[in-house]
Amino acid sequence: MRSSPYRTLRGALVGFPRRTIRAALVLAVTAGLATAVPATAGQAAAGQAAAVTSGAATADAGSGIAAKPYMGWSSWSMQSSQYPGLNPDGNYSYLTEANVLKQADALATTLKKYGYEYVNIDAGWWMDKNWTSQFDQYGRQTPDPVRFPHGMKSVADHIHSKGLKAGIYLPVGLEKGAYGDGKVPIWNAPGCTTADAVYQDLRTTNGWDSSYKLDFDNPCAQKYIDSQAQMFADWGYDFLKVDGVGPGSFKSGDNYDNVPDIAAWHKAIADTGRPIHLELSWSLDIGHAADWKKYSNGWRIDTDVECYCNTLVTWENSVNDRWNDAPAWSRKAGPGGWNDLDAIDVGNGEMDGLTKAERQSYMTLWAINKSPLFTGDDITKLDSYGLSLLTNEEVIGVDQSDSPVARPVTSLGDQQVWGTRNSDGSYTVALFNLGNSSDSVTANWASFGFTGAASVRDLWTHRGLGTYKNKITATLPAHGSRLFTIKPGGPPLATTGYEAESANNTLTGNASVSACDSCFGGKKVGNLYLDSKVQFNDIKVKKDGIYTIKVAYVSGDSRSGTVYSNSGNGTKVKFPSTGDWDTVETISVQLALKAGSNTITFDSGWDYSPDIDRIDVPKS
Repeated sequence: MRSSPYRTLRGALVGFPRRTIRAALVLAVTAGLATAVPATAGQAAAGQAAAVTSGAATADAGSGIAAKPYMGWSSWSMQSSQYPGLNPDGNYSYLTEANVLKQADALATTLKKYGYEYVNIDAGWWMDKNWTSQFDQYGRQTPDPVRFPHGMKSVADHIHSKGLKAGIYLPVGLEKGAYGDGKVPIWNAPGCTTADAVYQDLRTTNGWDSSYKLDFDNPCAQKYIDSQAQMFADWGYDFLKVDGVGPGSFKSGDNYDNVPDIAAWHKAIADTGRPIHLELSWSLDIGHAADWKKYSNGWRIDTDVECYCNTLVTWENSVNDRWNDAPAWSRKAGPGGWNDLDAIDVGNGEMDGLTKAERQSYMTLWAINKSPLFTGDDITKLDSYGLSLLTNEEVIGVDQSDSPVARPVTSLGDQQVWGTRNSDGSYTVALFNLGNSSDSVTANWASFGFTGAASVRDLWTHRGLGTYKNKITATLPAHGSRLFTIKPGGPPLATTGYEAESANNTLTGNASVSACDSCFGGKKVGNLYLDSKVQFNDIKVKKDGIYTIKVAYVSGDSRSGTVYSNSGNGTKVKFPSTGDWDTVETISVQLALKAGSNTITFDSGWDYSPDIDRIDVPKS
């Protein structure tokens, strides 16, 4: 996947933001080297045999894959880090058979009982330490004999012997080094060669342009994917990460439309008869969410969490990106396929590069988003605090529960409240302080549609905190968090709804009414940009006070606007993305209202603001 020039450029870019590194490395990989090597007799025999039964998954081919977000360990965080001693023989040299088995053994003894079960080998297993790729006589990746002297089946067998599942990795497309002269035969496909499988103009694809794009109008392309899938099934792998997938991976356009590739992988895996979890990477295009859901079991929604620096991650590069990026995907996940926020590197403070508060917030966000929980830490060196984070069964329970993915219920500012309603009528509520200094964060029960008394349990400390009336406030350190279960004891909140499109309201500037099938009244007010406003008129309450107003809106991306009541000072609100322009979500804002009639105004200023569906105002 990545070549020797890649490694040289990678070293020069240490410390730069991850997005900058990704963009710069696009050119480096095009200079990749490759060595074709013949398959061993054992590999050739395995290629013709049925899938091995040793270590086979307990479920049959149609059952249970990704019923819940998967949990485990991945090699990439340590491979990609400059942390002292991790990669002694050059960049990415951490990836070896010995290191993988060491982590598998540690996972089995330390984390397996908490649900961690996958041991995932990432990029480089078919490359030597100079990042030179190796392929068998059928153009399939073959393990580097120095990194993996006993081969990949032996590694999977060892992982299975520990009661765990084995994962492996490939970039999307036909790697340039596998093409040879175009005459490389494809296994189990008489008459098919690598030239038949790709476009004749050798157009490139994936996030690094390191592969030729497969042409699925020719059946030989599917046969090539079939040959790779069967090889992994024969080796006994239970998980496959396909990387550099587009649209996504910072690429778009026809050459980078890999939906047909993923459909081909879906078919090929099914045809092997072995249950294999298919995970996609990275920064997948949300516009193709339906395709990712149809053909895979998980999809990376963002860039790499790793910093490619002297720790595994840093807060700014790029853990904290997820608070802005995750909401758009909240309605896309569910049993069979999950939003992947990337590795959860919270197990060792020194190596992770985070404060204790940041580590807890990191784990909290992943859990409430129902992201796969796979650590990239050295499991043999977890500190006591990291172990407590990774093994907190109440927090893991949030991730693995049947509750919907949580969403922000407040503006995306430095202080945020997220939550979701659980099947038993309780709520999972997270408080975050993303600011750089200590601050207080308040969750108002009205944001969740109830009022009065509610019992509160702190999931991180395993303590019941008693009863709180109408709200809970916590003072949090910089980048800190709390995670609660809230059980309402009071009545539902009585509200009055006001539709944005009502003839009683005042629209100015570009604001206009349009149809909206998912909106409460079938319409919304949009085109709120360049000093446009929608003013809700005659909002009536009985008493002066601060009211928690629930705003229903539609916004295909994160947008801002100013909200104010009467002639008061406005509050700048950043609305989380709803994922598309057809889905309605809500957040709450607090406004001062006076007894009698009021106005509530949404003002775009010079921003682009979301479309407004309606507001719900508490009656008291």
